[in-house]
Amino acid sequence: MHLAPIGPEPQRVLDIGTGTGIWAIDFGDKYPTAEVLGNDISPIQPSLVPPNVKFEVDDLEDEWVYSTKFDYIHARYLCCSIRDWPKLMRQAFKYVKPGGWVEFQDFDTRFYTSTNGEYSKDTIIGVWADKIADGLRKFGVEPDPGPQIENWVREAGFVNVTAKTLPFPVGTWPKDKMLKEIGAFNLIQYLDNLEGMTLRIYTSAWGWDPDEVKVLCAQLRTAFKNPRMRFQHNFYVVYAQKPLDAVD
Repeated sequence: MHLAPIGPEPQRVLDIGTGTGIWAIDFGDKYPTAEVLGNDISPIQPSLVPPNVKFEVDDLEDEWVYSTKFDYIHARYLCCSIRDWPKLMRQAFKYVKPGGWVEFQDFDTRFYTSTNGEYSKDTIIGVWADKIADGLRKFGVEPDPGPQIENWVREAGFVNVTAKTLPFPVGTWPKDKMLKEIGAFNLIQYLDNLEGMTLRIYTSAWGWDPDEVKVLCAQLRTAFKNPRMRFQHNFYVVYAQKPLDAVD
């Protein structure tokens, strides 16, 4: 759920870009003393939640206006949705208490092959990933935040920065039981969301017809399910602390 050493009784927690709210709900169950707030631009969170969990509709890239600071600010999977990451880090620094923690978990869109894998940048998946990334940059969105998060966090003024890079396989090819399970879920989310990831970028940035995109997605599904690809990307976890003597 988190790697930051937040202690056994965090009091006030913010989950930015909460999405379905599943992390905030699980966190609220685990830490019943915490007051958990999740925000997202889409109101897709459930109404039945633990009593210590609340959701609000907000654009996290707007200026934050919270009256009380947080012990812990969490963000996960904001890849391909943020235009100004340094600003996001500065806002997190402003609204976390001195001594409080922030944690960012994210990935990049760059795949690479494992040992003896058939994946390469010239495959249909590699070409697709490059066009997705380049198309997002046309919209002013950073597609590969993962490897840059550590530097952004340091520049915002946080200390005690810890950064971890973890393998994020696609498919069930890993021998390790946990990585095999992670790879299975990762594969499913790609297969289920290819049109959602591709349609607007390819039509708006590259001028494709929607029917062309549907054909491409069918071809991509076949490639994604090819066990000989043996490919993965990286998952980055960065957590850091606001100095106790910080002055806003």
